[in-house]
Amino acid sequence: MTPGVFVTGTGTEVGKTVVAAVIAHGLAAAGKRVAVFKPAVSGLDEGGEADHELLRRAAGSVQLDEEVAPYRYGPPVSPHLGAELAGEEVDPAVLRERASAAAAGADALVCEGVGGFLVPLRRDYLVRDFAGDLGLPVAIAASPGLGTINHTLLTVEAVRSSGLEVASVVLTPWPERPGRIEESNRETISALGHVPVETLARIDPAGSHNRPALHVTMEAVLDTL
Repeated sequence: MTPGVFVTGTGTEVGKTVVAAVIAHGLAAAGKRVAVFKPAVSGLDEGGEADHELLRRAAGSVQLDEEVAPYRYGPPVSPHLGAELAGEEVDPAVLRERASAAAAGADALVCEGVGGFLVPLRRDYLVRDFAGDLGLPVAIAASPGLGTINHTLLTVEAVRSSGLEVASVVLTPWPERPGRIEESNRETISALGHVPVETLARIDPAGSHNRPALHVTMEAVLDTL
């Protein structure tokens, strides 16, 4: 597999797509050919720019929709339920084949998971299992506020228990003036999780993705190229 990073989160709506987009844009700005991938996308009925479209734009990629996200569903539900409602089933072999094909023509692959690390893509195949198949280092997107220590450390533990490396934790959106809670959360997660913790300010998904850079995560990918 081409070098890269797998972006997961402590749950849904914690900034995974923005984190993945920033990493993809940073690698592309460094002169790398970047492929992006997401095993499934749901919530297309809600309108707006879909996750796979944002990832593709951030990377400057010309991949087709089906090359970025093989499974795409209208309702905002878990992928396994989206597939059931569509009368199909997510096929792990298809995901592995499509991810490999995307990576084949690139210097780096940025893959974003769906929801949290233990979300089912199908009832017997979780995001964890797909990440394990790819074998990429993992970046964990998490909220900076109250409750994030437990959620983040549980995710760090789950990733490591699956045999994967945690490249970094990214707390986002990081406030312009972080308070004692946010600063303590960053310090505590780093100390207890033995993991680099980066911060990412709020970014307009429709705008540029080159600010600020995620240095630790970028270096983890670039070091393998």
